[in-house]
Amino acid sequence: MKHIISMLIENESGALSRVAGLFSARGYNIHALTVAPTEEVSLSRLTLVTSGTAQQIEQIVKHLNRLIDVVKVVDLTDGPHIERELMLIKLNAQGAFREELVRLTDIFRGTIVDVTATTYTVQLIGETQKLDAFIAAIDSALIMETVRSGAMGIMRGEKCLQL
Repeated sequence: MKHIISMLIENESGALSRVAGLFSARGYNIHALTVAPTEEVSLSRLTLVTSGTAQQIEQIVKHLNRLIDVVKVVDLTDGPHIERELMLIKLNAQGAFREELVRLTDIFRGTIVDVTATTYTVQLIGETQKLDAFIAAIDSALIMETVRSGAMGIMRGEKCLQL
C-alpha cells in the first residue's frame, strides 16, 4: 500500500542524504520525494511516498524518528489528508490534434502554460490517479516529455505538522 510520509527536518546540508541513506540501507524504495523550506527558516518539510506493509511503514517511521536531523514525522495516510501532485507534460500539437488537446485539457481542469506552432505544454494539478488518467486519455505518440513532482500532502482540518 502507498503511504505519504511527511516530516520536518533540519535545514542543513546532508539531512536529505541521511534520510535517503536510511531507505537505501534497509532496501526500501522511495517512489517520490519533495523537499522545501518551511515558514521556519531552520526547518524544511520533506514529503516522500513509499509503499509497504503496515509493519514496514511503522519501522520506517521509527527509524526516521531516530535520525538526528529529523524533528517530527507523520504518516499522512493514517488520517484524513489532502494529496496533490503537479505534472508538466509537453505534447505534440499539430493539425487536428490541437483542438482535441485543448478540449481534453479543459476536461481535466488543466492549463496550457506554453504554446508553440507544434507543441503545447500542459500543467495539471491533482491526485496521482487524475494525472495518470490524463496520460491514458492521450495518444502516447503525442507525448514528448513528462515531468511530475510526486505526491505532496497535508493533514485536513486543525491538525498540523509543526513543533
